[in-house]
Amino acid sequence: RLLPWGAGYAEVINAEKSEFNEDQAACCQISIRRREPGMEEDEEWLILCSTQFLTGYYWALFDGHGGPEAAIIASNYLHYCIKQKLEEVVGGITETRPPMHLSGRCVCDSDPQFVEEKHILAQDLVVGALENAFQECDEVISQEMEATNQTGGCTVLAALYFQGKLYVANAGDSRAILVLKDEVVPMSCEFTPETERQRIQHLAFLFPKLLDGEFTRFEFPRRLKGDDVGQKVLYRDYFMDGWGYKTVEKADLKYPLVHGHGKQARLLGTLAVSRGLGDHQLKVIDTNIEVKPFLSCIPKVNVFDFALHDIKEDDVLIMATDGLWDVLCNEEVAHMVRRFLAEDRANPRRFSELAKCLVCRARGKKRGHRWMLDDSREASYDDISVFVIPLHSREE
Repeated sequence: RLLPWGAGYAEVINAEKSEFNEDQAACCQISIRRREPGMEEDEEWLILCSTQFLTGYYWALFDGHGGPEAAIIASNYLHYCIKQKLEEVVGGITETRPPMHLSGRCVCDSDPQFVEEKHILAQDLVVGALENAFQECDEVISQEMEATNQTGGCTVLAALYFQGKLYVANAGDSRAILVLKDEVVPMSCEFTPETERQRIQHLAFLFPKLLDGEFTRFEFPRRLKGDDVGQKVLYRDYFMDGWGYKTVEKADLKYPLVHGHGKQARLLGTLAVSRGLGDHQLKVIDTNIEVKPFLSCIPKVNVFDFALHDIKEDDVLIMATDGLWDVLCNEEVAHMVRRFLAEDRANPRRFSELAKCLVCRARGKKRGHRWMLDDSREASYDDISVFVIPLHSREE
């Protein structure tokens, strides 16, 4: 069926990793109900009045791990959480500058001054609504998984077009990029144990009991051994961007909080991501140490204002799970996108065909005569899901 804006979607599943499809996707139109102060929620005439609604468009990818359950729950529920949280603040979103009180009252003379000094804009309320929605969805997953005695989690990459701006919220290692005519704009950053080392170490510093005496929060170039005790070796703590030397103590021989490098890095030796939903029951093997306190459900939200850019016909947003980005960089994807769309301008399904080509390229397979692949190039055997969202048709 036709997706919002005529977007394209493709996936490859069961890629020798699991018997289940751990990747999920969702997209829909979201109607945000706008109420005047003092109006009762059950006034039925509001439902019939289209001017009382603001419209948004939503796409999301969910990459499950430890089973598909968390990804399925999130794909069915996150958009509802976003709708709910936006409706809670919609009165402020419709103002040029959000008022201190949604009732319209000004209790203190400094109220307007606070909003101005903090440079609070309507888009900040949307960002806050997305952050709150992810947290609420995470709580729902916790309740559902506990009630059904299931385990697992998922990463989430969600895009929301609302009031002329594109909001991309990421909690995990999926990625979104804008492929424009003359540039590539990254709209997310991956959250891994390495990229979030300082946040994770700081949490361990504040609450050392979370490590239960089994781990060291310090980062060393390698796992230390008994022969290293008394030696000065390179290390980093939570407050350090640079490196220093530390005299090794016996306690430093414990398992590192972040172990490994690159794609092999693991949080508490368990997870390859540091943000995501679910995993409330996940514990480090053979211990009572819970992973969840270190696994944040809060996304990083990036905003793209369409009013500041001249969007062309072939400008698109690419959203994909990590299976694609493991073997293709931003520039390679952008090159494929521009080449494909330039050749297929008359094809009404070209965005769906492009999504399929991206998936095939990442899997190391040919699609038609288009992509002659280098046989020496590594192929991805992870589940892959891709959205190709045309930006020029956003008002249709």
